[in-house]
Amino acid sequence: MARILIVDDSPSQLAGMKRIVEKLGHEALSAEDGAAGVEVAKRELPDLILMDVVMPNLNGFQATRSVAKDPATAHIPVVLVTTKDQETDKVWGMRQGAKAYITKPFNEAQLTEVIASLLPQADAPPAAG
Repeated sequence: MARILIVDDSPSQLAGMKRIVEKLGHEALSAEDGAAGVEVAKRELPDLILMDVVMPNLNGFQATRSVAKDPATAHIPVVLVTTKDQETDKVWGMRQGAKAYITKPFNEAQLTEVIASLLPQADAPPAAG
């Protein structure tokens, strides 16, 4: 079971992503804006962060950059989950340190696939050596 931090200022988006994360058997942590998200990431050191972009205080691009540049949190993969669907937004988000970019509205399969691809495979058999 992984611990996944969901950062989104929309209660309905937060609830929807939390439902999917918990359905996958993971623990969901949450924060309502970028600044709170960075603080929770530093305190809880989640295995993955799902980050909205358009939020008050610190936007998702700024929060992602902060997480990616801090040695204490740089190892945590960040997935930007946003309505910003322009190619320039995606490129900028990846340059801030995001490992993946999903545009809203997304479907459960998309989110599940990205989460699975970025989490360490704890259940994988040990490598032959």
